[in-house]
Amino acid sequence: MATITAADVNKLRQQTGAGMMDCRKALVESDGDFEQAVDYLRKKGQKVAALRSDRETKEGVIIAKTTADNKSGVIVGLGCETDFVAKNEDFVKFAQSIVDLALSTGVKTIEELGAATLDGATVADKVNDQVAKIGEKITLSKFERIDAASVTAYIHGNYRMGVLVGFSKEASAEVGKDVAMQIAAMNPIAVDADSVPADVIAREKDIAVEQVKAEGKPAEMAEKIAMGKVNKFFKESTLLAQAFVKDNNKSVADYLKSVSADLTVTAFKRIALG
Repeated sequence: MATITAADVNKLRQQTGAGMMDCRKALVESDGDFEQAVDYLRKKGQKVAALRSDRETKEGVIIAKTTADNKSGVIVGLGCETDFVAKNEDFVKFAQSIVDLALSTGVKTIEELGAATLDGATVADKVNDQVAKIGEKITLSKFERIDAASVTAYIHGNYRMGVLVGFSKEASAEVGKDVAMQIAAMNPIAVDADSVPADVIAREKDIAVEQVKAEGKPAEMAEKIAMGKVNKFFKESTLLAQAFVKDNNKSVADYLKSVSADLTVTAFKRIALG
């Protein structure tokens, strides 16, 4: 007889949404064969989401929200297979309940959120219950958190994208929304040049050098010209250096300084469906 581990039981539960004890019994009865275990559950009349683990959850909702004091914010992504489910009021309310739990418990990671207790069960178990109830693959797919002196949350579209922005000091709702909308529209890769990962800089520099060489420029000039291209990349791709969408004559950094000399962005997160 095959040895049935807790990991096996959890895997079947993730695939089908059936109860833990039911999954264990199904695996025991099928000697560890997952396909036979699914058949066993179905034969017993279980409402299971049979073998949905290979399906894609490109739809869903992305919800961003802050604590009442605006010192912390989270983004939660709850994925599903169809737009029909994503627009369902109960599905959206379920996602909102997870967001509220994340804020109230202070969880830092998606693993901690999945293990947190919601209405007497873990969030992971509640998600599995939704799989069985709705009949689609449902996933707690994304989670981000920011803690800062002031945090703004912004939801773009019909829960299609969520943005969090952390500021160095208190920022007004208008300023927060302006910067969040900038992030939503322009999708910067980092706050500033110093925040860009070294491997990204190296890749951009390599590409720039090859472009310069292809243009027939002398080798001794390639490095200098390439760095110019990299600096242009920083200006276009980092938040504070980007042209402010509401006034292209100033950068985002300039805009923030016009509000308050020491106001800046300390961190941001941007999550979209897909």
